[in-house]
Amino acid sequence: MGCDLAGLSFASDISFEHLANRTIAVDAYNTLYQFLTSIRQPDGTPLMDSKGRLTGHLSGLFYRSLKWVQAGITPIFVFDGKPPLLKQRTLDERMQRKMQAQIKLQTALSEGDEQSARKYAQQTTRLTPEMAESAKQLLQYLGIACVQAPCEGEAQASYLVQQNLAYACASQDFDSLLFGASRLVRNMSTTGRRKVPRKNQYVTIEPQMIELSQVLKSNNINHYQLIWIAMLSGTDFNCGVHGIGPKKALKLVVNATSFDQVISRLKQMPQFSKTDSDEITGLENWQTVEQFFLNPPIDATTSIQKPKPDEQKAISFLVDEFEFSADRIERTLHAHFEQQKKSGGQTRLGDF
Repeated sequence: MGCDLAGLSFASDISFEHLANRTIAVDAYNTLYQFLTSIRQPDGTPLMDSKGRLTGHLSGLFYRSLKWVQAGITPIFVFDGKPPLLKQRTLDERMQRKMQAQIKLQTALSEGDEQSARKYAQQTTRLTPEMAESAKQLLQYLGIACVQAPCEGEAQASYLVQQNLAYACASQDFDSLLFGASRLVRNMSTTGRRKVPRKNQYVTIEPQMIELSQVLKSNNINHYQLIWIAMLSGTDFNCGVHGIGPKKALKLVVNATSFDQVISRLKQMPQFSKTDSDEITGLENWQTVEQFFLNPPIDATTSIQKPKPDEQKAISFLVDEFEFSADRIERTLHAHFEQQKKSGGQTRLGDF
C-alpha cells in the first residue's frame, strides 16, 4: 500500500517507553488490516464467531491497544472516510489480487498445502464497514478516542500531528510523510517476536521512528520533491512511471524547482526521449495528485473526545456478542483498569 520510501528513510529503533506520555494518531484501517492478516489459524482460516463474523481485528485491537495504554501511550484511532476517485485504480487492482488469491487458496487447501494456504488466505483479507464499526465500539468501551476522517485516514492523522494534537502518526505506510506529518512510527502493531514467513526462523520487531525533517535533509530535498519522488515511483493515487523506483526518482528531482523540470529530465532518458510529456504513462494527472498530498480533504473542525471507559460493557461486547473467552477477557480488563487506577489513568490528549 502507498509509496515505499524505506530506501530513502532512516528509521531509528525506539521502545514503547520512548512514546510514553505521547499522543499517537493511529492509522486505524492499516492497523486493523494487519490484525486481520496475521491473527489466523495455522492454515490461514481467520478467527470468527459462531455466526461467521471475523473477530481477528477485535482480538488484535483489544490486546494491542491495552498494551499501548499500559505503556503510557495515548492512541487516537483515525478511520478512513470515502476514498477519493484518484484511488479507484488502486482499489480495483487490490480487489483483483484478492480474487486471484482466493482461487489459489482453494487449490492449496485441496492439496493440503497448509503453508501456501495461509499465505493466500492473508492476501484475501477484507475490512468491511461493519467490522470498522465494531472496532469503534470496542475502542469506546475501552476509553480510547476515535476520529472519523472525511477521506484518507493518514491525511487526517497527519493534520493532527501538524496541529500538535498528536506527537506522531502510526502506520506501516509512508503516506503520512507525504501528507506532511513530522513523525511516523512503524511497527506499532507488530512489535514482538515474529516468525519469518516460510522459514523456521524468528525475529524481534521493534517500533521504528522516521522523522520527516531527517528524510528531507539526508536526501537533500524538500517536501515538494519528496512528493515528486512518490509520484514518479507510484502511489495509491497514480501508478507512477514504469522502471522508476524511489532511488532513480531521487536523482531526477534533486535541485529541480518544478515538476515540469523533472518531466524534462525524464524525457532525456533513452526510454522516454521520443515521448511527449503528457503521454508518459503514470503521470497524466500529476497536478491533481500533487495537490491531493499538499491539500488533502481533512476535517479541520474535528474534536477529539476521550470516551469514559466501561469495563462491563467491554466484557459484554467481547464475551456475549462476539464469544471471546470470558475468563481471559475479564482477567485482562480487570488487571488493565486496576493498573490505570494506580497510575491515574491515561495521559491527557495532546500531552507531549
